[in-house]
Amino acid sequence: MSDPNSNRRKFKRIDFDADTTLSQGSTVWSAHLIDLSLKGLLLQRPGNWDDSNEGIFRIDIRLAANAHVEMDAELVHREKDHLGFKCLHIGLESIQHLRRLIELNLADSAELERELGALIEL
Repeated sequence: MSDPNSNRRKFKRIDFDADTTLSQGSTVWSAHLIDLSLKGLLLQRPGNWDDSNEGIFRIDIRLAANAHVEMDAELVHREKDHLGFKCLHIGLESIQHLRRLIELNLADSAELERELGALIEL
């Protein structure tokens, strides 16, 4: 049987601090981004978070005034102070920003190509 965490290991997590909003319907939370990868992200649990929240969320990570990463993501795990999300859908412009961010933080371009290949395989 394969290890359920093996997909997670294919994607390097990048520590990154950016203004991040998490929304579901008309509810919006301001959140602290801990890290992100091509496949998901980890947020610090907002102070007004209700543990009954689940399902699909819209996440907006502001990189600069005119650059941000928007994605639809599923809450996949909760810890005491953290919320883990799996990216379900991301637009072309957002993936380009995310790709560039990860490229700048990885040691070499070959590693980025391996991660992109792993993303395509999923």
